Amino acid sequence: MGTLEERIIKSETHIFKAVFPSTTNHYDTLFGGTALQLMDEVSFICATRFSRKKVVTISTGQIDFKKAIPAGTLIELVAKVITVGRTSCKIHVDIFMEQMYSELRESVVSGTFSFVAVDENKKPVPIID
Repeated sequence: MGTLEERIIKSETHIFKAVFPSTTNHYDTLFGGTALQLMDEVSFICATRFSRKKVVTISTGQIDFKKAIPAGTLIELVAKVITVGRTSCKIHVDIFMEQMYSELRESVVSGTFSFVAVDENKKPVPIID
């Protein structure tokens, strides 16, 4: 499947979403829990694409919410492998916010998620062969 660096580059994952009122809180901004769920999802996809194995989330690192994300904006989640261990990998996720009708784009949330590769018995296995 290529070198480690090639696998890392090929596994970078992007997801775009529109922030609709159904995903916002009483401040009309994206629920923090919804942002975390989306970050876990995109990092899971990235880890799976990287390893092509069953992976499970084992931990999160610090999550930094730099700015509230209002309804009516677009978000892009970008996940990248940043470290690789024997059975695990760590994924960095950034959420970028874009105004729908302008070029304004800024990083608003970032954090890390760690995954371990598992077999059918949920036992750790090497993340790459």
